[in-house]
Amino acid sequence: MRKVKVCAVQMSCTDSVKENIKKAEEFSRQAVKEGANIVLLPELFERKYFCQERRYEYLDYATPLEDNDAVRRFSELAKELDTVFIVSFYEACGNVLYNSVSVIDAGGENLGVYRKTHIPDDHFYQEKFYFTPGNTGFKTFKTKFGTIGVGICWDQWFPETARCLALNGAEIIFYPTAIGSEPVLSTDSKDHWKRVMQGHAAANTVPVVAANRIGTEIVEPCPENANLSSSLTFYGSSFICDQTGEILESADRTSECILVREFDLEECRKARLEWGLFRDRRPECYKDMVE
Repeated sequence: MRKVKVCAVQMSCTDSVKENIKKAEEFSRQAVKEGANIVLLPELFERKYFCQERRYEYLDYATPLEDNDAVRRFSELAKELDTVFIVSFYEACGNVLYNSVSVIDAGGENLGVYRKTHIPDDHFYQEKFYFTPGNTGFKTFKTKFGTIGVGICWDQWFPETARCLALNGAEIIFYPTAIGSEPVLSTDSKDHWKRVMQGHAAANTVPVVAANRIGTEIVEPCPENANLSSSLTFYGSSFICDQTGEILESADRTSECILVREFDLEECRKARLEWGLFRDRRPECYKDMVE
């Protein structure tokens, strides 16, 4: 047996970086008390989701890995609590800006970053203004408690992300997320959002953990944003599903909470072998996918 407890943190975010980091830490400490070994925080949780609007001054939110407040604090916390943390942040690397995660191992060592591969561009999810598509590839990280893979929000809609992570040895896949109302499409994507990730879990025989934010975030008109206004209501619904895609833990749309669940990674490994999905792959037949 190789048992590991994972946690998804669901929270609202304010304009205060300090306040958001403190809240995330409080939830993380609660999760560790419940036995969590790996804690997933929501996408860009340091502040409100600034990608609703295009403002040049927001480019200054980006920081190098070593200077980011959340990464620094959770590195300290990882050392104190002997826990793995997956920390989403806005990364500056020279003149290029990325939507990134830092994977911090138990003990506080930064195992590296993953940079978001698929960058959305919708009316109030205007991420192409802020982020360059990632250049890390689909990385996995060998932590104290197992090998994990991470995709970021829009990455979760692409089966190629999950499959590449599984091929690269991911035993659990984590998705930090910021998603809610679709202002123009007039649709509720919550169930679709959940099902696509459940499918990734089932197709790869790998558990999946998704952490979303909650709350309504409003953009007020001002000269800097050409007097535009917008509003997004993030629908929470964070969840943990097993290697068959069955949801084991699920949050509601409006509550701040933590979800904690234990997996036996050895049982999951045996299931992957027994199903033969990776044995029977035919990569030579899939060339159309990349042409």
